[in-house]
Amino acid sequence: MPQTVQGVIAREKGADVELVNVIVPDPGPGEAVVKVDACGVCHTDLHYREGGIGDDFPYLLGHEAAGVVESVGAGVTDVTPGDFVILNWRAVCGHCRACRRGRPWYCFDTFTATQKMTLEDGTELTAALGIGAFADKTLVHSGQCTKVDSTAPATAAGLLGCGVMAGLGAALNTGGVTRGDSVAVIGCGGVGAAAIAGARLAGASKVIAVDIDPRKLDKATELGASDTVNAKDDDVVKAVRALTDGFGADVVIDAVGSPETWKQAFYARDLAGTVVLVGVPTPEMTIEMPLAHLFGKGGSLKSSWYGDCLPSRDFPMLVDLYLQGRLPLDAFVTETIGLADVEVAFGKMHAGDVLRSVVIW
Repeated sequence: MPQTVQGVIAREKGADVELVNVIVPDPGPGEAVVKVDACGVCHTDLHYREGGIGDDFPYLLGHEAAGVVESVGAGVTDVTPGDFVILNWRAVCGHCRACRRGRPWYCFDTFTATQKMTLEDGTELTAALGIGAFADKTLVHSGQCTKVDSTAPATAAGLLGCGVMAGLGAALNTGGVTRGDSVAVIGCGGVGAAAIAGARLAGASKVIAVDIDPRKLDKATELGASDTVNAKDDDVVKAVRALTDGFGADVVIDAVGSPETWKQAFYARDLAGTVVLVGVPTPEMTIEMPLAHLFGKGGSLKSSWYGDCLPSRDFPMLVDLYLQGRLPLDAFVTETIGLADVEVAFGKMHAGDVLRSVVIW
């Protein structure tokens, strides 16, 4: 039977979010109902509320989550009721040209649940990133559920569902950071801080954190940065070069996503170095620069989508590293809150007061 649960929706562009009753249908073929245990408040949810992603309101927000599978539909074999899972928004198809070439982290035909969750009056909800986890329970495609070690707390594990994975993956997967590399990360919010942790985990010899907020630089140091640069006081390119014997960093990760920070990343890298753009630019942003500079610097200019992660490969491995004490996921949880506190958490996030507010049940 369909269930009535509480959930947080954005009813219209720019309006405060609302706590409402949501109808969750029984899972159909290939689907699963998941009891949500924890869900991080991610900047992407704020983008949805502000109309920055689409206009298919009302949105059921929340996507950075972990919980327990309650029930599954016909044909589901990859998870079973009782499994502790992290939800992901890249359920790979296994059939597209990327999947056939052995690059499923680039899957071009990801999918979500077929059925819609609704309001009590029958209004269909659009689940944020196909998940909608600011709710007691949510309906997803079974491929969006990745089983991990159930001894990990949901508050930590759920962070791998989006922002922390994006940052870790920008360093580990897209940037290919390895032992002895020098790395600079521009922007030390949740994603940038995770990139710092990822670079340190990979064995980088120098990890330079760049931000304009001293609080974020302090947190970056806690997570493994060897050096910090306050971009409000110092020329970023000169500072990074000075910290790398005048050469520039092997890998520079732009976790802001603006023309200014991307150019800083480009010019702060060593010859044949790598720039990774993981911060999301807005549609009107453009860059103009001499083509000769692109040729002369060589190297790679990359974009990182979801940290180029493959959930089935990366989530269990990263949870294991966390349980071994090698990945400090708990350090990203600034506070735990209730469902009714999501709107306040958006304000704290926008002000830079938190790395992550996490909703718990």
